[in-house]
Amino acid sequence: MKISVVIVNYNVQYFLEQCLLSVFNACNGLDAEVFVVDNNSPDGSVEMVRKKFPHAQLIANGDNKGFSAANNQAIRMAKGEYILLLNPDTVVEEDTFRKTCSFMDEHPDAGALGVQMIDGKGNFLPESKRGLPKPDVAFYKIFGLSALFPKSKLFGRYHLGFLDKNEVHKVDVLSGAFMLLRKSALDKTGLLDEDYFMYGEDIDLSYRIQKAGYHNYYFPHTRIIHYKGESTKKSSINYVFVFYRAMVIFARKHFAKGNAQLFSVLINIAIYIRAGAAILKRLSDRLLLPLLDALLIFISMYFLKNYWEFTVKDVHYPPLFMNVVVPLYIVTWLSSAFLSGGYDKPVRLSSLIRGVLSGAVFILVVYALLPETYRFSRALILLGTVIACIITCTLRILFHVSGYIKLAGTQQRRLIIVGDEEETQRILSLLQMSGTTSSFIGYVDPTSGDGSKGQLKDFYLGNSETLSDIVSLYEANEVIFCSRELSSQQIIQQMLQTSRMDVEYKIAPPESLYIIGSNSINEQGTLYFVDLHSIQQPANKRNKRILDIATSLVMLLFSPVLILLQSNKGGFLVNIYKVLSGKCSWVGLASTTSNLKKGILSPADGYPQVTIGVKQRLEALYAKEYRTSNDFRIILRSLNQLGRNPF
Repeated sequence: MKISVVIVNYNVQYFLEQCLLSVFNACNGLDAEVFVVDNNSPDGSVEMVRKKFPHAQLIANGDNKGFSAANNQAIRMAKGEYILLLNPDTVVEEDTFRKTCSFMDEHPDAGALGVQMIDGKGNFLPESKRGLPKPDVAFYKIFGLSALFPKSKLFGRYHLGFLDKNEVHKVDVLSGAFMLLRKSALDKTGLLDEDYFMYGEDIDLSYRIQKAGYHNYYFPHTRIIHYKGESTKKSSINYVFVFYRAMVIFARKHFAKGNAQLFSVLINIAIYIRAGAAILKRLSDRLLLPLLDALLIFISMYFLKNYWEFTVKDVHYPPLFMNVVVPLYIVTWLSSAFLSGGYDKPVRLSSLIRGVLSGAVFILVVYALLPETYRFSRALILLGTVIACIITCTLRILFHVSGYIKLAGTQQRRLIIVGDEEETQRILSLLQMSGTTSSFIGYVDPTSGDGSKGQLKDFYLGNSETLSDIVSLYEANEVIFCSRELSSQQIIQQMLQTSRMDVEYKIAPPESLYIIGSNSINEQGTLYFVDLHSIQQPANKRNKRILDIATSLVMLLFSPVLILLQSNKGGFLVNIYKVLSGKCSWVGLASTTSNLKKGILSPADGYPQVTIGVKQRLEALYAKEYRTSNDFRIILRSLNQLGRNPF
């Protein structure tokens, strides 16, 4: 057997399906086998592989064994002359395996090979080739010198920016996202080191391959899409700790004692710097606007109160008004704005104003119920509401102009679909059902057809040979490729040709209810997909979280009674903590969608003898037509199950 492809998956069902479609296309004409090792994903990945890719050899783990251990499970079973470690969030070209195996055949000194990787916007990923992270190299990387001087032979050694990305090179380190290994080299070096749970194992293995007398090659004559490039993870605090701790493990294993200690010091400095920056960024993203809103409204209310006291009304308000009452007004206005979606991104000024006005109504109702002593002024409430609306809207407009945030509707998505008329109509219907507001410009036929006779003839723009000109002419900023008519190689080539036009690319697999791609590689969690699940909408996610917190507090209040109903009494209290801390939700999904928290209960709970098929249909309906009232009903009919382990 020529090649064994090993894909370790955890909770990325949509990416995995797209990856496997490209992998099996690339296996045509080769004696190949494909392994999928699933690390106990709760998103339905295992069921999807069994249903759509029966020829894949599936290893379904009962727990998350980590990247190294999961890869080793498949490697021990593999029969191929070459073994490919491949991430599930990748798309390979149809000739990728053939070209890379041929290169390895022609270069017996090659122990491992990596390829040119691009992100979801067609940009080259520098982690395609890397240098060994020695203390000096790590120092330049940690303190930003490698980013300031990427092509320097002194400072740019981490990503080897001084090497031409379009030429073959011998390099120190390859990325585990695509790592083609010679089986005989693995027999000498040993398998992946399971001391690394995630990250660092590719550096360790690359280094051991070199020590065994082989070379690692960077091979740019075939390309892959890697959606979650290294820069997507920089804002993750967990990534900072896991990745840099992995570097410490590597240093202790392979560096001399003195160098290892120096490296550990640098890594610990990096951890505090990067973790601190990540925390500050997260706090800034979440709290900057509310704090500025509150501060500016409070200052405005102070001057309004003074003006009202001495100019309009000859009255004096006690310190209680500014110290207690006004802060309560502000909390009410902004809390109501939050519940109305005023802090969702992109920002909708209408949601913000609606929220502030709703808060004002609540304040006035409470005001009417208060004793005369605490009724200070309805006029100040009304004027304060107007001021709150003006300040919050003005602040967001200024932030929008500065580029810090985006206002909804200010950047119209101009969409082009690359596919035949039938697939274009299918994609348009998906976009319409999912509520996407992109403006459809037209479609580009991937063949040489003229598109002048179909129902969408007025939207025909040309064929894919002139896609870059069409994108430029119509100033399109979103392109969806239909992979039924286009090969992965064609898609990647088109992305590279238009990668400098600030275009977002997405791929629509045939017969699937989603479109997947990457809006940005700079932040974690910006991976984009369109499906029919209303549960993914920001407002529903927020409402679900509010319901979780409210029900948890009620359960905590009545826990002396509710705990008597539970078979696992200790688990009930633990679950309340998990839900309050945001680790779990009271109601979750086992198989129909990803990117959701683990659930204690399922939509199928409370119904005896439910088959797997019925359970999946109930979950699909729950996700598609989500209502917080559904969560409430599921909790009520499953009160004796609240102590069980989350799934």
